[in-house]
Amino acid sequence: MLFPDSCLACGRHVDRHGALCAACWPEIAFIEQPLCAVSGLPFAHDFGGHMVSAEALANPPAYDRARSACVHAGVARQLVTRLKYNDRTDLGPWMARFMGRAGRELLAEADIVVPVPLHWVRLWTRRFNQSAELARALSAQSGVPMDAGALVRRRRTRRQVGLTATQRQTNVRGVFLVPDEKRIAIEGRNVLLVDDVLTTGATVEAAARTLRRAGAARIEVLTFSRVVPGRGDEGRHGR
Repeated sequence: MLFPDSCLACGRHVDRHGALCAACWPEIAFIEQPLCAVSGLPFAHDFGGHMVSAEALANPPAYDRARSACVHAGVARQLVTRLKYNDRTDLGPWMARFMGRAGRELLAEADIVVPVPLHWVRLWTRRFNQSAELARALSAQSGVPMDAGALVRRRRTRRQVGLTATQRQTNVRGVFLVPDEKRIAIEGRNVLLVDDVLTTGATVEAAARTLRRAGAARIEVLTFSRVVPGRGDEGRHGR
């Protein structure tokens, strides 16, 4: 009675804990087939077969595949913001369930789950890494081991918000490192790299290149949401 169950997004009363209300649920645009087999970007039309987008063909990413649960707009963007800036770590397991559904093939082949790290100063300020919260929940739900220390940031960077695509790439160039003692956990393994949002892909590209140099056999990316051009909130967040 004192603490009634409320919608994860808007706070309206709901009949069970950890749920969205009837008004918010339809506002999440889940990413389904058809989509690019490499980048995970949804297609407007079903062309049939194993399709790869023109962008992925022209500029192959450093990772092998990427998948996201939903479009980064509306309620989905609100959930990411609450997890990241409002200390709503209780959202992590709920969001991870939808990530697991979107990335079931990636999880089935993964040897290790690695979150995109924060610099220690930002981690100390924020008190937790939202990507690590999602990765921890994914690991618990799937049974794939997680190693939060397998990838670290060697220097603090500017926030990506408000930067152009080129500035974002420059901002994260050479920023990641696989510690020597962690190379045994990465070499020859299929690594599932976890983040909250995929925007331009600059951050996961830089992280994937670092993991590749450390000997990872495959690198696949799984995020809760991703910016889809023409569908809402591109440019507001900077991964």
